[in-house]
Amino acid sequence: MPLFDEDDLTITYHVVVNHEDQYSVWPQGRDIPDGWNTTGFTGLIDACMAEIERVWTDMRPRSLRRMMDTAAN
Repeated sequence: MPLFDEDDLTITYHVVVNHEDQYSVWPQGRDIPDGWNTTGFTGLIDACMAEIERVWTDMRPRSLRRMMDTAAN
């Protein structure tokens, strides 16, 4: 049995981010998984996905960006 109905468009979500600056959504009222933190943005799925699209402009994990920046210098 799923933790929540992903097709329920009335669920409020948190936008969450991990240590690699990767974003996702998590249902409000559920414990945030270890390794993830809320960004402070909550809303319905469409609003959360729009927020993620707005802020997650570089899909590379933070560790890869650092490695590439170091190699370039």
